[in-house]
Amino acid sequence: MTEKMMKLGILSAGLLLGAATHVHAQNLQHCAPRDQVVDRLATKYGESRQSMGLGSNNAVMEVFANVEGGSWTITVTMANGMTCLVASGQAFEELAEALPPKGDDA
Repeated sequence: MTEKMMKLGILSAGLLLGAATHVHAQNLQHCAPRDQVVDRLATKYGESRQSMGLGSNNAVMEVFANVEGGSWTITVTMANGMTCLVASGQAFEELAEALPPKGDDA
């Protein structure tokens, strides 16, 4: 069950990163310079960066979380330095799962 949740999370993050271009084109009310967003996530929610990845459009996707409180936020930072909030929620858990053996269709 946990493996399915992780795959779903990775798939969701990929889809969100792909949709980042649409976020940039929309009203930027959930976007601000990256330093302001990171400061707000730290001071208001106690969240720090837990992981990151680079999209094909040079957008940086980051996951911030409060590992004690469980809140989490996914952001996308565009090449111009603007960071947009893409998703947020509760019940964050750190996982370090091994890949399934080759040939396992799980």
